[in-house]
Parts: sequence; C-alpha cells; structure tokens
Amino acid sequence: MRKKVDERIRTLIENGVKLRHRSMFVIIGDKSRDQIVNLHHMLSKAVIKSNPSVLWCYKDKLDISSHKKKRSKQLKRLRERGQLDPEKLDAFSRLLDVGRVTHCLYKDSERILGNTFGMCILQDFEALTPNLLARTIETVEGGGMIVLILRSLTSLTSLCTMVMDVHDRFRTESHSEAAGRFNERFLLSIASCKACVVMDDELNILPLSSHIRSITPVPTEIDSEGLSEAERELKNLKDELSDDFPVGPLIKKCCTLDQGKAVVTFFDAILDKALRSIVALIASRGRGKSAALGLAVAGAVAAGYSNIYITAPSPDNLKTFFEFVCKGFDALEYKEHLDYDVVKSANPDFKKAIVRINVFKQHRQTIQYIQPHEHEKLSQVELLVIDEAAAIPLPVVKSLLGPYLVFLSSTVSGYEGTGRSLSLKLLQQLDEQSRAPATGLEGSLSGCLFKKIELNESIRYASGDPIESWLNGLLCLDVATSLPNPSCHPQPSECDLYYVNRDTLFSYHKDSELFLQRMMALCVSSHYKNSPNDLQLLADAPAHHLFVLLGPVDESQSKLPDILCVIQVCLEGQISQSSALKSLRDGHSPYGDQIPWKFCEQFRDIEFPNLSGARIVRIAVHPNAMKMGYGSAAVELLTRYFEGQISPILEETNEADVEHSPIRVTEAAEKVSMLEEQVKPRTNLPPLLVPLNERRPERLHYIGVSFGLTLDLFRFWRKHNFAPFYVSQIPSAVTGEHTCMLLKPLKNDELEVNESEELGFFAPFYKDFRIRFSKLLSDKFKKMDYKLAMSVLNPKINFTRIDSSDGFLNTLDGILSPFDMERLRVFTNNMTDFNLVYDICKTLAHQYFEEKIPVSLSYVQASVLLCLGLQESEFSSIERQMQLERGQIHSLLLKVVRELYKYLNGVAANEIKLARPRLQRRVLEPHDVSVDDDLREGAKQVESLSLCIIKGKMMEEKTEGLIDAGLQEYVIGDEEANALKHSKIPSSGIVSVESTKLENQNGSDTPTKKRSKDKHSSSSKSKSSKKRKA
Repeated sequence: MRKKVDERIRTLIENGVKLRHRSMFVIIGDKSRDQIVNLHHMLSKAVIKSNPSVLWCYKDKLDISSHKKKRSKQLKRLRERGQLDPEKLDAFSRLLDVGRVTHCLYKDSERILGNTFGMCILQDFEALTPNLLARTIETVEGGGMIVLILRSLTSLTSLCTMVMDVHDRFRTESHSEAAGRFNERFLLSIASCKACVVMDDELNILPLSSHIRSITPVPTEIDSEGLSEAERELKNLKDELSDDFPVGPLIKKCCTLDQGKAVVTFFDAILDKALRSIVALIASRGRGKSAALGLAVAGAVAAGYSNIYITAPSPDNLKTFFEFVCKGFDALEYKEHLDYDVVKSANPDFKKAIVRINVFKQHRQTIQYIQPHEHEKLSQVELLVIDEAAAIPLPVVKSLLGPYLVFLSSTVSGYEGTGRSLSLKLLQQLDEQSRAPATGLEGSLSGCLFKKIELNESIRYASGDPIESWLNGLLCLDVATSLPNPSCHPQPSECDLYYVNRDTLFSYHKDSELFLQRMMALCVSSHYKNSPNDLQLLADAPAHHLFVLLGPVDESQSKLPDILCVIQVCLEGQISQSSALKSLRDGHSPYGDQIPWKFCEQFRDIEFPNLSGARIVRIAVHPNAMKMGYGSAAVELLTRYFEGQISPILEETNEADVEHSPIRVTEAAEKVSMLEEQVKPRTNLPPLLVPLNERRPERLHYIGVSFGLTLDLFRFWRKHNFAPFYVSQIPSAVTGEHTCMLLKPLKNDELEVNESEELGFFAPFYKDFRIRFSKLLSDKFKKMDYKLAMSVLNPKINFTRIDSSDGFLNTLDGILSPFDMERLRVFTNNMTDFNLVYDICKTLAHQYFEEKIPVSLSYVQASVLLCLGLQESEFSSIERQMQLERGQIHSLLLKVVRELYKYLNGVAANEIKLARPRLQRRVLEPHDVSVDDDLREGAKQVESLSLCIIKGKMMEEKTEGLIDAGLQEYVIGDEEANALKHSKIPSSGIVSVESTKLENQNGSDTPTKKRSKDKHSSSSKSKSSKKRKA
C-alpha cells in the first residue's frame, strides 16, 4: 500500500540543499530501515549532482550483510520465509548495490575522519557516545542528512531510561546505578532543533517536532552567474592573483574566501623570510586549516625553503595536510617520482602514514614529520608547522618555538580538542611579547613578528547551519563565548563552595543550560585535553559530583553568579576483600576506583580498597582569575566539608541528602501513544546550587588526586598536604608526562593511627614510596627535572632541630669500609679528584635522602647530591639544568662531602670508643651497720680471738711431749748432709747413703743377734730412703 509522504519532510530536505544546510531525521520503529530508501530517493532528487554517498554506522552487526554475495543469500532466505516485502526488498537492494554505501563499525569510526558523505545513518542508539555523534555528523556535507534509527519504543520518555553501553564503565562496586540525564537532555534538545524531525517508521511526524508545522520553501539569493556573495569575492581574489607565481595556482585550490586570505597571509610571511616570525591559524572544525597549511608549505618549497618540519600529536592527524601539499605540487606542475617522493612510515604504530616528502626539482628540499617532544632536532629548521597545537601540552608548544618561521594551527572547538587554553595563554603571551622590544636573551620571544588568522566560513556546509548549532549546544563544543569575565574578584576567604545538583543542571532549562555552558567553558579553558564524552560522564556517572566556588551572592539580583572555580569529584572505595584478592590474582582492575586499585596493586594491600575516598577528577579556575588563591580556597573548603567541619557527616542509614538515582526524567502529560505524547522539561526540580552547610557529606577516609606530573601542579597539591604514592614509570605517549597519584588522609574516628604522624595511616606507605622512587631515579626517572624530583622526594635537609636520634646512622658496618673513609678524607682535603669517591657518593646520597644522616644542607647542595648520587647525571647535564659553571658544581659537591664526612667520622669514632676495654668501677654504697655497733662487734671478735689463742698455747704445751719417738730415726745427720752435698743426684731423684746411726746404737750386741736384725735394718733403710726421696 502506497502512502503519500508528508510535504514538510520534502520541504526540509530541499531547503537544506538550497542553503547548503544539513537536516536530521530520527525514525522510531522496527521497520525504520525501510524508510531509508525513501529518504535517500528524496535527497537524490533534490541534489543536482550524482547520487549522494551513504555512511552507515553500526555497533557490531547489520540486519542485512554488507557483502554482496552474502546479502543476496540472506535476502533470498528472508523472501522465502515471507519476512520481506518484495517491492521494498528490491528498492533496498538497489540502494546497497548502486548507492555507494560505506559501512563502518562504531569502534572504527576514526578512519572516516577527513571524508565527506551526503547521508549518514546511525543505528544501535544504545552504543552511541558524544564522541561518536560529533565524529560522524561532522562528515556530512551541506545539503545532506543524518538519519538516526531507534528500535520501537512505548514512549519517548523510555528513551531517557535506556541503558547505554557506556554505562558499564560508569558503574563501580559501590555505585552501580547509572542515571539517564544525558539522554533526557538529548531528547529535549532535539525538540528545539529547527532542522530535526522525529518520526515513526511510517514517516508520521511526532508532536515533539511541532516546530516543523510552519516550514516553508526558502529562495536562494544568487547573482546572474549563479554565485553567492562569498563565492563572488573568492572568484575576484583568484582573478587578482592568477598571474602571481606561485600563489596564483595555489589560491585556485581554496574553497572559501577565509581560506584564500589565510594562504595569502602565510605566503607573505614566507616571502618575508624574517626570523622569529609566528603566524597562528585558529578555527572551528571543518574550516580547512590543514588544507591551508598544506598549500602554504607547497608554496614555501617553491620559494626555496630547504628544511621544513611538521609536527602534530600523531601522523594520522596530517593526512589532509600532506594531501594538500601534493595537490599544491600538482598545481605548481611538480611530478611525483620525477620532482618529489613521498615516504611512508615503517613504524607499525603510525599505520603507514606519510612522514616525509623529499623534493629534488631545484635542490635538496625536505618536508619532515617529527614528534612534538623532539624539539632538539630543530637546529637546522627554516620553517616549522605545528598542526593541532591544542592537543599538545602548552610547555611542549613553547619549547618548539624559536628563531625561525613558525606556522601554528589549532582547533578551538570540536571533539578533537578545544584549544581554548592555547588561545587564552600562548597566543596572548605571543601578542604581548611581539609588542615588547627585543631583549636578545636565548629562549625569549620578545620582538618577534606575530599574526593571527581566524577561519569562520565552513567548507563542508554553509555558515549558519542549524545542525552545527544544535550539536555545539548539545555537546558544549563551542563554548568560547560562553565564559564572561568576572564582574569582580573577591577575596578567597569571602567565597563559598556550593554543591551542584545534576538533575537540575541537565534538565535543559534556560538558566540551567546557561550555567552548564559556563561550567564547561571554564573546564575547557583550563585543560588542553577535553572530550565530549566528559559531558556524559558528568551527567550519568553515579559516583561523580560537582562543586563550584562562587563569590558573595546577591540574591536581590536575578542573574547567575560568576563561577570562579569548578571541582569534579568521584567517590571511590568500599571494595570488598574478595574483589581485591581477585584483582591481585588476575592482574586486572575493573573500570573506576582508580586510587584504590592502584594502591592495592602497588602495596599489595587488600585493606585499603575497603576504605571510602574521593578523587578530585579536575579542578578548573577561571582563566582571568588564575593564581589568586581561588583554587586553594576551593580545596580547603572541600577538605573541611568531607571532614565534617561544615556540616555533620552523613550516616549510612540516612540517605535523604544523597542525589537520587535513577531519576524520573521527563514529564508526559499522560500515558498516551507517541503520536500524542508531549515532552517538556520538568518543573518540580530541586535548587541548582546547594550550600555545603545544607547538605550532609559522605563519610570518607581520604581525598586523592591523579594528574600528569608537572612541577606547578605537584607543588600546588603538596601545599595542601597531599603526598604521592605512585608515579608511573612510563610517560604518556600523548603528553610526555608521568601519571602521578597523591593522597591526603582525612580526620576520621574509625581508624586507629599514631597522633604524632601528620599523614596518619598513610605514613608507612609514603615512606616506602620515597625509598622506591629514590632507587628509580637512576633509571626510569633519570631525565626528570631535578626540581621536580626534589619536590617528589621532599627530603628533610634542615636538621637544626632534632627531637630524637632514632633512625639515624649509628654504625658504618656494611655501608662504608675503612678504605672508603680514607678516600673520603683524602677528597675532603683536596688531595684527589671526584672519580675516586664517585661510588661512595651514590651510597651517601641514598643514606642522606632516606634521612639517616642528619646533616643540614642548602637546597642547591642537596640538588647537586641528588643529580650526582641518585640520578647519576653527567656534569654537563647538571650545568645545563642548574645553569652553573662546573667549578661551582665541584665546590658545592666538596662542601657536601665534607659535611657528610664530618658526621660519618664521628660515627666511626663512637664505634671505636665503644669497642675499647674498660675497667670495672667499684661502686661505694653506705654501710647498713652504724659505727658504734660495728665497734662493739669488733670488740667481741677480739675478745673471742684472744681466748682462742690462750687455749691454743695450752694445747701446744700438752702435745709437745707426745711426739712419736720412732720419728727420730728419720732425722738427717751431719754425715748424711755432707754426702748429699758431694753426690750427684740421678734423674730418678733417689740417693742411697750409708747410715751408721743404727750401728752405733747397737754395737754391744752379739753377732747372732746382729744377723737376726740385718733384715730389719735393710727394711728400715729402704723405708728411710723412700722418705728422703719424698
């Protein structure tokens, strides 16, 4: 059955073709695919040229295969089953076969950048993200259409409660309910877009698109030649410069008047050949910046420039640039392979992107790609081109500038990067320094020539495109004009921190929308890397919260207050031990909860993830209020709030003040069909801004932060008592910075900590981090700036006040040998060079920065010790970093070693003193007995002793007469004594001497009697000889 299509749909398509504006159609229903053929047919009839090309994007699979043979088999099966209308099937097959359809997965959508299509079809709404919307819609040319296919819905409000694929990344173990605020705002924004129509699968226009009722055909204002006013001016410019070589042929490649004027400005700077000249080109996406740069570089080659370098975040960003360089060569009649060669990269990460063009028509000329951090290769450069400078860190961009011609381009809106910080900071500095007189200092840009070019006219579509305005408003892409200057700058102590209710913020009310645009403008201007996906994260993530710092609010005035600072906070933690153990075992961490998972991984601690904490995702201060103390005031107020000093801490059983999720999104008049459903913003919304004393905070144990490690940022957080626990060993491929995580414990009664420790439970972990970091300075962080390394280590270098000597070095055993001490002594006396004690210096540096040697040093002395001992840097590198002469460095080093040797020598002396033998001292103690008692006791002892002596003498007199007479025979006489004197004593010690005593005593006896006694005498002789021996 044929049905007449609503004329308003045809009128919208034809108006878009006439005005070179895009149109958008949202088709809801299971048969929405069948209407694509009708829309493509109407577009083909309205467009004069050939059939529009089609980009079909999807999540993972198509209903009908994109492969021709597979598609024919699939359609045949569906026809046999009766599931397809043969008439519709033939039309759809003809579209796929003839309509130049390009199929693309959402995950591969980056490869379509730089391409242009007449029609874009987006299916699988649940897989869409803000990045994908911006990436795909921006490929459609003027007069084309965007078709969004949705499956059948019971009502439009059910779209707001749809679970998106990206919500899986927003959920954590403690925050599992994602909201649908972004979808609600998306639906309400569609109703306000003048070029968008919401239909069902039978092309019936829904009441949501009530603005389409009064649409009328529009006439086009063209002159007699069929050219608009802008095209006429561009034609006149091309005619004026047609005879000028080489700019004349290059101008003919320009598509808009702004692009032509930009190429002329670039070429004027090329012909001027003045050193220290900078030309900046800024524009929104799709204005032809890269094309203008490519044509200008082709002209520079024709003008004789030899060494031309081009840099960008990645070679993939330079496809359009190199394409237009080659187009410029073609216009200048250069022939590939004869006059120039194109070289592609062999690096697999660059995916065969063009990295160099060698030109050899006149002389050797090179167009070479370098990575942003390779600024040391620019010694011989004549022209440097920096494309997409917004995606390069600001310090890196500054290091690339020098005494040569520089072309700089940046996107100031769009999903690739915002560049707002670039335009606010770098370009403002260049403008000021170009007016200042030249100083001649190395690295100074004063006195340089500076020009700024802006491209406003789009190439893909005409200016004033309603889809561009709608997309910029929905994704907050063009917020450069949404950030007014503060009317005043109050004192930070007078400012207050407010909690932002996200239900009201994303409700699409007029005031809420203006406040959201200002918030995003402030975030964009303070960060060089932003993404539209950040908006969906802010809206739907259940763990994220927003705070703003405002000055004194005058409630009598009906205007929004000035935003001085924005803080985005993510609640983390409350992870079970089983999940922590599983993460350690698998070696993989889920999405979210960055600080708990990283802490668990670094210290293998399964207790910390169970704690509750908050991570500061970003803190953005107004660009015109930088370094006025507003950021510090916001951090201090946030800390006090979560410690319960402003409002009592929320108990677990009371959740009245917590943001409700999921929310009741939109209000329908009543439960009716989509053809009668009216969708409008909600009215019963809570206040947008809530003072902190009216909202009870969550119970937290710590506040953390994660960022790319730079000196200024690190010092800011250290000033607020945040301490690091992790620094990535591999720097970021995009920024070249090391990711750093810091943590600050909050005052909490649930944890038992040592009150003397400033960092509470975090103190032992921080000590372990410092030791590990000091050991890695010689390898992974060898190239880190010494000031940054000193700030991360935060060593104690002033030991004038020492509370206790615990932890200090008290022995040299196993650390330094006596030979090491002797070498140190010789060096301190200037008797040898540093090479003799270089190995000892590394040991001393580790001991000193672990606070084991209490010696006070100046900051410069400690820095020299760190560079030589921990980073093991060469003297030439230290000279370059510290801007000191080598003699000064040696003098500082000598002073350091003398101070350290003085302390170590004292430690060695104490060791020797303790090892010497010592006499035991007798301790005199008072006597327990008094003198009188002692004397009386002595008298008694004398008396008893005298009695004993008297008794002894009496006993001796009695015993003298009782001596055995038999002993007299053993007495040595005179003859025996003489014989002993004249005889030689043998080795046995026995001497035989003849005795006459017995004979003299018994001489009158008879012989018989004498013989009878011989035996007795011989036995007595032997006995007497034995006694003498004894």
